[in-house]
Amino acid sequence: MIAGRVNWRWGVCLFAGLSFYPASAQRNKTQLQRERQQNIERIRETEKILEETSKEKKSTLGELMALNKRIEQQEQLMGSTKSEINLLSDDIDEDNQIIEALQKDVTDLKEEYAAMLFAAQKASGKTDKLTFLFSAQTVDQLLMRLKYMEQYGKARQEQARAISKAQQLLSEQVRVTEQKRNEKQNLLDDEVKQNHQMTQLKQKQRKVVNNLEKEEKRLRRELEETKRAVAELDELIAKIVKEELERAAREARERNKSKTKGKEVIASEETLALSSSFEENKSKFPWPVSGFVSQHFGRQMHPILRGIEVQNDGVNIQTKANEPVHAIFDGHVSRVAFIKGIGNTIIISHGEYFSVYSGLKDVFVKPGQKISVNEEIGRVLTTAEGISELRFQIRKNIVALDPQQWLKN
Repeated sequence: MIAGRVNWRWGVCLFAGLSFYPASAQRNKTQLQRERQQNIERIRETEKILEETSKEKKSTLGELMALNKRIEQQEQLMGSTKSEINLLSDDIDEDNQIIEALQKDVTDLKEEYAAMLFAAQKASGKTDKLTFLFSAQTVDQLLMRLKYMEQYGKARQEQARAISKAQQLLSEQVRVTEQKRNEKQNLLDDEVKQNHQMTQLKQKQRKVVNNLEKEEKRLRRELEETKRAVAELDELIAKIVKEELERAAREARERNKSKTKGKEVIASEETLALSSSFEENKSKFPWPVSGFVSQHFGRQMHPILRGIEVQNDGVNIQTKANEPVHAIFDGHVSRVAFIKGIGNTIIISHGEYFSVYSGLKDVFVKPGQKISVNEEIGRVLTTAEGISELRFQIRKNIVALDPQQWLKN
């Protein structure tokens, strides 16, 4: 009976010891720490972009876009920090319950051990032990008393080990809890700094917006210039798509002349295979350049000019100066062209699909050249205002598609 009670106590303490780090909570904590680190890395990159756009004395849309992104990232960082603090608070509450249970276990085990020692002292003399043994009425009773005394001795030893084990577990749990408290305090300190940073960023954002609102004429002029350049790019893309379709049809007719006399085949087998492969990789393509999306796909309100909508047939990716630009998939260069107001443009054919890279300073490819995925094709252009931005499009023939649905999340 005594040995059974000791083993039960041992099991309770051991269970408490194994419960220091619940598996699900630990996974969540790891995920939150990874998320916070990723946010910090993104913030570092955006800070570099923001620094470049802030060098000029006059405020620019590029600076505003970088500030907007920086604030968004700050909010994400603050959210993940707060979630981690809440998780640690829950962990500490749970740890305190475990510590309380372990302290009770230690107290109960010590009380049981004291009772066992008291009983042992009463029967400590040789005369008492011999009297206890030889007062047995039968040999079987004598053997049972011998066995009881042996079990009683083992029970005392197990009880002492159980107390020691419970004290070790208690000390370890206290140490782990203190570590979590320190970690939580560090995060709380970080949270205060993050709130201060957010206040500074929003003050800077308001200042830039106020400055830009005073520059309405300049912004309208820049918008009109951009519209003209984009229209020229659209015409170029339409022309190239038409040429590609005509070339594919000619090649197909030549290959199939003997088999299909007079019958036009719109696309070659190679074109169809490449198009199919392109479609299979949807949402898996690498980003053409590092940075953040400063303007999304489709119609959207101008960030400063009220009542003005802008149409984007791709995404604008703001990045750092001299950043390399890479092809998102295998294909061949259909055209390299310079467009005033945008810079150099590279159009790569992927069967029925095309990827368009505009806003380049340097170009490292030429028309007709075969291109592999991730191959460096140029470097981004930095404007006089210090803005480095790639205009990126994906099209199926002439139909513009949302690149963010095709690129990796």
